[in-house]
Amino acid sequence: MIANHTATPATGNIPTARRGRVAIIALAAMFVFAGSSKLLGAPAMVGLFNAIGLGQWFRYFTGVIEVIAAVALLIPSAAVFGAMLLIPTMFGAAAANLFLGQSPAVPLVLLLVAVAVAWSRRNQLQGMFSN
Repeated sequence: MIANHTATPATGNIPTARRGRVAIIALAAMFVFAGSSKLLGAPAMVGLFNAIGLGQWFRYFTGVIEVIAAVALLIPSAAVFGAMLLIPTMFGAAAANLFLGQSPAVPLVLLLVAVAVAWSRRNQLQGMFSN
């Protein structure tokens, strides 16, 4: 028996829901790594936050937000909140990179992925505020 299965050239054989989960897991993994490097005091992060000029407390604050957001992304009912935490964080990271004369490309890509996650789960927020 031949399975009735169609695949589009752009998406291959990966169902849309699975691609969404893979994107969320990848985003969460990136922020666990990024947040942990800030919290553990990686020399590059210490130097970056010295250059920003807001103090090392801001490195810890940013690291905590990134780790909390990453964990929230992995919980389906909280993923929209994790994404919404990352949106202003990545906007700030892009602005900081511009201020420091660095490319804002990576934070902007992460910002777009966080926006996509939040948009895809917008019904969760609408349900909370419609009652």
